[in-house]
Parts: sequence; structure tokens; C-alpha cells
Amino acid sequence: MGKDLKGKELGIGIIQRKDGLYQGRYCDRWGKRKTIYNKNLRELRKQLAEAIVANENFMSIKNNITLNKWFTRWMEVYKEKSIRANTKRNYTHVYQKNIAPYIGERYINSLVKSDIQLLVDRACDAGYGYERQNKIKVILRDMLQRAVEDNLVVNNPVSGIKLRAIKVVKAKSLTLEEQNIFFDYCKNTFYENLFNVAVNTGLRPGELFALQLDDIDLEHGFIDVNKTLVYQKYLTDNRKEFHIEPPKTKQSYRKVPINSICKVYLGRQLELKRVVSCKKPKQHNNYLFVTKFNTPLNTQIYSDAIRAVIRQINLVRSLDNQFEKFSGHTFRHTFATRCFENGVEAKVVQSYLGHASLKMTMDLYTHVTEDKATQDIEKIVLEDKNIISMDRRLA
Repeated sequence: MGKDLKGKELGIGIIQRKDGLYQGRYCDRWGKRKTIYNKNLRELRKQLAEAIVANENFMSIKNNITLNKWFTRWMEVYKEKSIRANTKRNYTHVYQKNIAPYIGERYINSLVKSDIQLLVDRACDAGYGYERQNKIKVILRDMLQRAVEDNLVVNNPVSGIKLRAIKVVKAKSLTLEEQNIFFDYCKNTFYENLFNVAVNTGLRPGELFALQLDDIDLEHGFIDVNKTLVYQKYLTDNRKEFHIEPPKTKQSYRKVPINSICKVYLGRQLELKRVVSCKKPKQHNNYLFVTKFNTPLNTQIYSDAIRAVIRQINLVRSLDNQFEKFSGHTFRHTFATRCFENGVEAKVVQSYLGHASLKMTMDLYTHVTEDKATQDIEKIVLEDKNIISMDRRLA
């Protein structure tokens, strides 16, 4: 029991200081001592009572928040208006597949670091690689950091979690020989123009699919990249649908120059589009690259078209010398690789690709720049040998 300066009992947690100020103390939900000051004893008692009740009510609410409930609120408050629909779908899929079945009904204040580590380990044991493990970590880290900011948990248990897979950053690209072989075999196929534009611009598959006539400036020689086309089942869709979205990042808005080869194939595609549109007028759309039925492209159609060419290549090859399968994204990496091999500056390559940072570009293509550096230094050695040989002959 506290007392005032005259020795009168004031109640539990209340005292009067020598300067006459009344002081009230209580312990918050974290066990930390909190202090309230007021010159008026009645007002102090009221403030202290309200603080204690609010703290107790908050604790009861806090104890009833499951991770599933917090995921819903986290999505509504922090993600709904800041991420694309496709990203929201991806977050929800990962949460429902790899997180909710194991700790979704746990109270968020009960989660500890070992719970999260076991979750990542479980994903690893199930065969999920670096990207999925990292996505689990990213989602939970942001969710629980927001909970910390709202005073729902004391600290973020995701800090220090170890992923059980190594990130592979080497980008798959075609060698010059593989590139020549593939493009020899894809001649006169329906998607020949698409393949050639892809490998000469480095556009992402979704950016290629979204291209429309207004995005092509043949006179000034550039492609205006300002959107991407995705084929996904969003949370509000009944089935997979085509959706136009903004490019991947702010830097993905860009103007990509067109070389002379690319101009030829863009011109051919413009003519092919007119032919297809006449044959299938009911399937009207403004996309430059389409199927034979004048419908939009997606990654599955793109991959199937590439594999059809590879099958033709492998028909004349032995089983131990098969042409390796690759995805449409490989054309993008091949474009970047050819740029580096021909001495294009890394900053320029970054602008062509629309990467968010130069570091991202360099991390992806370090092996290419290292190989080129080795080749360049060997040229210097050869030149020196020629000089030495010439000196000996002169002597």
C-alpha cells in the first residue's frame, strides 16, 4: 500500500512524491512496469484503473488470436492494396499449403523460433527447394513483424531461421551452338517469330504475351514494355483467366531497342497476326503474339511450342546426345548472355532486362562475365606470345 506525504494510505500501486506529484504503477502484458503521473489523485486513480483494464482486455484478446486469423487480417490491412492479385494468390497458396496445416491454429503469442524452423525443415523434407522455403520465411517474417508492431507478440520468432536449400542463381542460357541449332529447326514454324523476338529483346514471357500493336515502334526502333499478361486463377476467379497486370517492378517499365533481325520478325508477325485475325474474327484481341486460333498465349503454350521444336531436333540424335529441354525464360537469359559476351556494359544490360538493381543482373550473370574475363585475359597472353616470338625473330 502506498502513502501520501502525510502518511495516509492511497491504495495499491499509488504513492505521492516529495514534489507533491501522485504516481501510479502497474505491470503491462510484457511484465514491464509502467508509471502514470498526475497532480490530482482522483484523476490518477481513474487513469490507473483504465490502463489496468485496457491491459487485461488486450491480453485476453491477444491470447485468442490464431495464426490463421492473423493471416486474414494481415492480408486485409497490409497486403490487399499493396500487392498484385497474382502475388496475393501466391501468398495464399503457400500459406494454405505449407503453413496453415501445421501451425495455423496456434496462437501467435505461443510461436517460438523452433516452430518456424521445423516448418522450414518439413518443407525441405517434402522436396521443396530454396524458393518455397524462402517464401514461407518471407510470409511469416512479415506477418509476425506486423504483430510485433501491434504489440501482439513480444518479438519476431522468424529472425535467424535457416533455409535448408542453397539458392541457385546461375541462369540457364543457350550456348551459341545450341542457339543456332534451335533456330535452324524452328524455321517456318508458327512460333518462329515469337522465338526470334524473345531472344533478341530479352523480354519476360508475360511481357511478350501482352505486347500489342501500339507497343511496337518500328520507325524509331523500340518496344514499349508497360504491362504483362498472366494466366492464373485469382482468389476471386472461378477458373483460370487472363489478366493484364503492370510489369514486375518499377524498373520493368522500359523501352527496349529493336535490332535489325528483330525488326524483320516483328514485321512478319504483324502480317501473321492479320492473317490469323481474318480466319478467327470472333476471337478478337489486340495481342501481337497469339495462337493459331487467335487466342492469347500463356506459359504452358509457350513451353509446348519450344518442346515441339526440341523433339524434332532429338529425332536425329542418339539417346546420349539429346538436346536439353528449356523454358521460355531461357531466351531472356540467352539474350543477356549474348550482350555480355559482346561487351555490352552491365548497366545497359540491366536497363534492357528491367531488373530492379544492378546487383540482381550481376548475380545472375556472374558466370558469364567471369568466363568472358578469362577469355579476354587469354587474348592478352596470346598477344604477348606473338610479341615475344617476333622479338626472337628480329634478334
